[in-house]
Amino acid sequence: MSKRTNKKANADGRRDFMKVSALAAAAMNLSMTGSIHAAGKEEIKVGVVGCGGRGSGATRDSLEADPGVKIMAMADVFEDRLRSNLDACKTRFADRVDVPAERQFIGFDGYKKVIDLDLDYIIFATPPYFRSEHVEAAVNAGKNVFMEKPVAVDPVGCRRMMAAGDVATQKKLSVVCGTQRHHEDCYLECVQKVKDGAIGDIVSAECYWNQGQLWYKNRESNWSDMEWMIRNWVNWRWLSGDHIVEQHVHNIDVVNWFKGTHPVRATGSGGRAHRVTGDQYDFFAVDFEYADGTHSASYARQINGCANAVEERIVGTKGVAQTTSGRTEITGPNAWKYRRKGKPVVSPYVQEHIDLIKSIRDGAGLNEARRIAESTLTAIMGREAAYTGRAVTWDEMMKSDLKLGPETINWEVACPEIKIPVPGVA
Repeated sequence: MSKRTNKKANADGRRDFMKVSALAAAAMNLSMTGSIHAAGKEEIKVGVVGCGGRGSGATRDSLEADPGVKIMAMADVFEDRLRSNLDACKTRFADRVDVPAERQFIGFDGYKKVIDLDLDYIIFATPPYFRSEHVEAAVNAGKNVFMEKPVAVDPVGCRRMMAAGDVATQKKLSVVCGTQRHHEDCYLECVQKVKDGAIGDIVSAECYWNQGQLWYKNRESNWSDMEWMIRNWVNWRWLSGDHIVEQHVHNIDVVNWFKGTHPVRATGSGGRAHRVTGDQYDFFAVDFEYADGTHSASYARQINGCANAVEERIVGTKGVAQTTSGRTEITGPNAWKYRRKGKPVVSPYVQEHIDLIKSIRDGAGLNEARRIAESTLTAIMGREAAYTGRAVTWDEMMKSDLKLGPETINWEVACPEIKIPVPGVA
C-alpha cells in the first residue's frame, strides 16, 4: 500500500472513529442517567418473542430497568417455555405482568400476533435464524425493538437487517441490540479515552471468546427433527450461525467499535474434534484486515478443559487498552484504570433497556441495527474464511446470496445431513 493510500485510509479511519465515538458519547450520556421518567408516557408496554434462556432474561431485565414497564404479550414455538417465562416473571413482578391466554401465542407465526398489538417495544430473542425476518416486520409496523445478538446467520439476513435499520431511522424508531458492552460504563469510558488519544494510533488488536462447550440437549423420543434442532439451537449452524457468530460476535463488535469501522478481508482456520451434537466447529482462529492495513487476531473456542479468555486487547502507538466485562484499563504513558467512583452498580443487561426506554420516551430514536449487522457480517466473513480456507472479502459478503436453513419452516422439516466444512475442499 502506498503512503498516499495509507494516509487516505488513516484519515477515513479517523473520520469513522469520530463518528462512532460520538455515538459512544451519546450512549454514555444515556447510560449515566439511569431510569428517568421523562414528561409524557409513563407506562411502557412490552411484548416478548422467544421465551428461552435469553428471552426470559431479557424480560426480567426490562422489568428491572423501569417501574413503568408492563409485560403485555408473549410468543414462543413451545408452550412450556412460554409458561416458564410467564411464571418466573409473575413470581417477582406479579402486578406488572398482564399476559392473559388471549395474548399468549404459540407457533412460528406468533411474532406476527405480538407485532399487531399496541406495544411500545418488542423483545426478540428467538434463535438468530429468525431475527431479521421478525425485526423487519416489527419495524415496518412502526414498533421499537430490543433484539438479541447476533442479528442473522448469513449475509442475506445481515443485509435484510441493515435495510430494516435504515427504515427504523426514517421512522425515528429505537432498535437496541443485546451487545451490552455498548451500555457498560467501563467500556464507554475506555472508548472515550482511546478517542482522546490515550493509546495513540491503533496498530493492531486481539479478541477472544474461549470457553468450554455450551449446553446441548439429548433428543427425546417424542421430538420431531425440527423440535430437536430448535431446542438444541446453539449447536446448529443454520439456527445459530456457529459460535463465532452467535457468541464471539461480542468481541469482534468491540474491536470494530474501537476501530470505528469493519474489516475488509478475513483469512482463518478452524475445525471440529470434540462436539457430540449439531454441525458446528469447536474452534476458530481468524485474521481480520482493515482498510488502513491494520489487523485484528480473533480466537473463539468451545472445548472443555482448556485455558479460557473472554476479552479484547487494542494496541496503539502509545499504549494498550485491555477490556473485558466489568474491567477496562490502559497501560502505557497515559495509564488509566476504570473505577466506579460512587456510581450505582447497574447490570449492562438492564442498562440496555434503561437506554432504550429513555430513547422511546424522549423520541430520540436510539438505533443500533446497522452497527451490529456489520459486526455480525464480520463474524460471518471470519466463519466462511475458516470453513473454506479462502481469503474472504467484505465486498464478497455484501454481494453473497448465501442463505442458511430450509426454504420453508414447519414441524415436518427433516434434520439436514451433517457435513462438517473442510478447508480447501468446502
